[in-house]
Amino acid sequence: MAPVLIVVAAIFLLPIVYVVLTYNTLVALRNHIRDAWSNIDTELKRRYDLIPNLVATVKGYAAHEKDIFERVTQLRAQCMASRGKPNEQAVDENQLVGALQRLLAVVENYPQLKADQHFLELQRELVNTEDRIQAARRFFNGNVRDYRNKCETFPSNIIAGMFGFESQDYFRVSPCVREVPNTDFG
Repeated sequence: MAPVLIVVAAIFLLPIVYVVLTYNTLVALRNHIRDAWSNIDTELKRRYDLIPNLVATVKGYAAHEKDIFERVTQLRAQCMASRGKPNEQAVDENQLVGALQRLLAVVENYPQLKADQHFLELQRELVNTEDRIQAARRFFNGNVRDYRNKCETFPSNIIAGMFGFESQDYFRVSPCVREVPNTDFG
């Protein structure tokens, strides 16, 4: 009689244990995503803090490029205010990246600016920040991938659906700058 009771208990307890373990795994993955997003948010704020200094430095040399400065400033404010889902914020971020690339292209017309130490330091910081954003984005997207795999594969997808675990979006943003250009005076 005891072995039968053990088998019956196992039949009822194993599904409960599986549901609890799967639920806890989904919660942990969702929390990893939130943590990874906060890392991206921190790096984006760092980029936003660099932009006014970069614009001011370039503006000192290229005052007649007013449209680019206004567009970068407008998009920076728009990105700072954006608090939607990652794929919604990515749209704003990609526009900002495009505007920053145009701003940095203007620099090519001003050799004195390309040699300015303050500008070069700002550009190095921007490159460093972009690298950090890309690393944080890869970490975030890896967590999203793991979470989505757990939410979409059988039988854990049943538990995810029962407890309302929603799909998460990847964060896809183009890099702003890849490297600091070399300044050659010779």
